Amino acid sequence: MTFDSLTRWRPATGATTLTLGTRSTTLLDRARVYACGITPYHVTHLGHAATFVWVDTLRRVLRVLGVEPVVCRNVTDIDDVLDDAAQRAGVRYDHFAAFQEFSFDEDMAALRVPVPDHEPRAHRYVDAVVRLAGALAASGAAYVRDGGVYFRGRHVVARSGLHEDAALDLAREYGGRPDDPAKDDPFDVAVWQPAEPEHPAWDSPWGSGRPGWHAECVAMSISTFGPSLDIHAGGEDLRFPHHAYHAAMAEAFTDVIPYARSWLHVGTVSVDGTKMAASAGNLVLVRDLLEAYPATVVRLAIIDRPWARTWDYAPGVLDVAAARLEDLHQAAGRRTGHTDDSDIEHLRHLLGRDLDVPAALDVAIERGGAAARLLTAALGLS
Repeated sequence: MTFDSLTRWRPATGATTLTLGTRSTTLLDRARVYACGITPYHVTHLGHAATFVWVDTLRRVLRVLGVEPVVCRNVTDIDDVLDDAAQRAGVRYDHFAAFQEFSFDEDMAALRVPVPDHEPRAHRYVDAVVRLAGALAASGAAYVRDGGVYFRGRHVVARSGLHEDAALDLAREYGGRPDDPAKDDPFDVAVWQPAEPEHPAWDSPWGSGRPGWHAECVAMSISTFGPSLDIHAGGEDLRFPHHAYHAAMAEAFTDVIPYARSWLHVGTVSVDGTKMAASAGNLVLVRDLLEAYPATVVRLAIIDRPWARTWDYAPGVLDVAAARLEDLHQAAGRRTGHTDDSDIEHLRHLLGRDLDVPAALDVAIERGGAAARLLTAALGLS
């Protein structure tokens, strides 16, 4: 039985409600999903995979609920860390980014994560960022100084609920340059960054420079979907500053509030309590995992848990996932003596209630038959 078979369980009347965390979003027939994609400067590790497998799971669940997802996943190919990596490799930043993006695409395909409907790349939206910067400056939401355009961000910190000291630490960690003397306030961020040596640059009304990180995503999301989204997805580690400034900048430009009706902040992956990162030297590479386990096992290890919770990875979880997948496949082959439609509706309810994959798997394994077969296909586990 194929994934498309699930479409016959669409609700006959009324809209569809999807709950993510504490927020419920009512959807009609389409859902606009913007996923913060990679900065292509390093190999794909399990932390990346967790985010994008969960985004793919969201896409699949929306279809189970009778809603057609339209997914935009950007590529941040203008970024300081990318420039630094390219310089170390001795190649142009754009050539380095293209190679790393190709490697990422191979890993996603191996994990059965399809190419998104839209895949904008930041370098193609420089002109859009220039127009965005001009509009924000004209409205007073940003100001021009020393060849740069800076978005006023004090209110973003207040809205985030973070203590200022914590927000400053995160701003420094993620390249926000709070100590830049050109700024009125340490929490202001660059919409347009003045040119610097060893970085690519483009012409603008304020001089040569490059887009700011948050502004790139604003330009790409608004150009793709217009002034608002149904769901914005990305890693929990991007909640502040990136997602917070992205939303605030978009709302200042469009006057449409909220920018995103709902958020999918996927929990970070750690090893022995330390966030998985190249700087920490604790990367678990997707390609290494796929040499030892089928893609379906890796997928199940990622999604058989609450999506928002931090996941402390240990190799044994893959063996647990392999056993769980075998249980699901055996259940799919069982004959059942009960009516399947109520089981399917129960699965749809569980998946629509905060993407509760673990509970849906428990039901499918217990009930077996069509419920197990359909869930297997729906989650890409066949």
